[in-house]
Amino acid sequence: MCGIAGILGPSASETEMAIRLSAMADALKHRGPDASGTWSDAPAGVGLAHRRLSILDLSVMGNQPMVSENGRFVISYNGEVYNHQELRKELEKTRTLPWRGRSDTEVLLTAIERWGVRASLERINGMFAFAVWDREERKLTLARDRMGEKPLYVGRVGDSVAFASELKAFRRLPRWKHTVDRQALGLLLRFGYIPAPLSIHEGIFKLPAATFVELGAEQAAVPLSLQEFASQVNTYWSLSRVALQGLLQPFPGDDEEAAAALQSLLDDAVRLRMEADVPVGVLLSGGLDSSLVAALMQRQSSRPIRTFTIGFQEDRFDEAGYAQRIADRIGSEHTPFRLSPERAMDMIPSLPQVYDEPFADPSQIPTLLVAAIARQHVTVALSGDGGDELFFGYGRYFDAHRIWRYIGGWRTSTRRRMASLLNGASRMARGWGRWGFRMSRLQHRITSQSFDDYYANLLSLSLTPTAQRCWPKGLAGTSPFPTIPYQLENAARRMMFTDQCLYLPEDILTKVDRASMAVALEMRPPLLDHRIVEFSWRLPESLRFNGREGKVLLRKLLHRLLPQELLDRPKHGFDIPVDAWLRQPLRSWMLDLLNQDGIKRGGYLDPKSVATLVDEHLSGYGDHGYALWPVLMFQSWLRFNG
Repeated sequence: MCGIAGILGPSASETEMAIRLSAMADALKHRGPDASGTWSDAPAGVGLAHRRLSILDLSVMGNQPMVSENGRFVISYNGEVYNHQELRKELEKTRTLPWRGRSDTEVLLTAIERWGVRASLERINGMFAFAVWDREERKLTLARDRMGEKPLYVGRVGDSVAFASELKAFRRLPRWKHTVDRQALGLLLRFGYIPAPLSIHEGIFKLPAATFVELGAEQAAVPLSLQEFASQVNTYWSLSRVALQGLLQPFPGDDEEAAAALQSLLDDAVRLRMEADVPVGVLLSGGLDSSLVAALMQRQSSRPIRTFTIGFQEDRFDEAGYAQRIADRIGSEHTPFRLSPERAMDMIPSLPQVYDEPFADPSQIPTLLVAAIARQHVTVALSGDGGDELFFGYGRYFDAHRIWRYIGGWRTSTRRRMASLLNGASRMARGWGRWGFRMSRLQHRITSQSFDDYYANLLSLSLTPTAQRCWPKGLAGTSPFPTIPYQLENAARRMMFTDQCLYLPEDILTKVDRASMAVALEMRPPLLDHRIVEFSWRLPESLRFNGREGKVLLRKLLHRLLPQELLDRPKHGFDIPVDAWLRQPLRSWMLDLLNQDGIKRGGYLDPKSVATLVDEHLSGYGDHGYALWPVLMFQSWLRFNG
């Protein structure tokens, strides 16, 4: 796991190129504290930079940027190729020189040399983002893993195209301009994150998951617009194709055979992700997904594995007790920690630096803390990320499925009448506390014209009129929702497809990457092995949910490994009690950050509406905590980078 960066532009002096590359690499030191390197071809105007977190082959033979055996390709690479041993054996059949070391980087580079970029991407099992320069064709290729676990930004700075794992590397370039993309800001305020290909900065784009882009020196001289960037992106793996193929070729066996097949895939995914030359542990929340990963991991280990848990003082958010019981059962060496409002407050000033662009999932705080605690003991940690999106684990899936089944058949005129009644009732109920707030929120969901529109509204953080008035006109942004194949007519499939395309890479995996890499911890989620993703789309709906609970197949598998009484309990979210904390321990921080002068100086938000939103929340009229959090994260980021 590492940080990568580089530039492609007009020819430059060796000294100038070295200064720029070293500055970009230094900005990413937290991602790779073990080694730093640069490579450049100044006459060609190209340079690659790298910061290394040593995981496999800790010797200098694994350092980057790395040049291929024939000298044609140079790579700067972040991530892990989990099946590198298998690929190494295949590549040895045609390799003419001995391997320099044992790193997966050398295997990836040799694969590109032998098979080309696209064919290599199709054969890799891993999480990664890389940049490879073809010295013969004078072409730069940037690529990202299938599920979007590792980040990669690209855009024009001055007279060059730059790329990096995080935006902070761009800010080290001499002609950098601090500009805010208003469409991206609108999406942040609505959903709490900025989806690819947008970033918070105009002209800087995220490479979407499962894609690659090829850039020549001539393209570096032309400014990149969003449309031009999108037209150059190539897809090498498609979730749409995976989902449709799953419908065409469903799993043929019964429930027990499906559980056995999933266990075989998971056993191998866990085995591959346990390979490292450094200590490995697992983040154990106490939920189904992380418990399953921990149990499978312990079965493959000859000694107790290390497990780590964050708990909360508020009972309804706390799973630490469940995690302890799971740890006791599997025999792991367990480290719990309890997050207090005071500890959270200590971490808040670092959030703009850690997350690099505004990011507003409040669980970013406990994620950052548990990563820091784990890093004191291990360098690699496995997690249960992906289980909810693949196997129908979120409570909102049940709510949306049930409610839309009731209101989905209403005529448009009926929706309008109901919305009008709710609007009037919410105005009358302003003195009734949260009843008026809840009716106002329901009003917007009822007006949805399709299930996809309803689900988008359900995922929105700020549908109340008060929240929306905080934004200047035109800031709402366009919908980031993916195009869903019409064959996925089932509501459950449409929700999971949307979350796998959007919420998983742009929220969950972004949160995990920035939090873990801030402390140089490599996170590996076995459930996101692409073979498991593909398998999940072949399952019948009955193995995802049965009307009462989700993750039916995961539960069946986990019941083979752990007692049922440890598992059958309500689901908790890995979150902080943001509504309550903003009214009490975080109140003064919020009021300082959202003061009228500060909002006016930024010029992006409406000061009076922000003040109204704050007043309604503090008075108890509405629970605006999740609408306020992106406002707070944006203002905090703006103050930090102003």
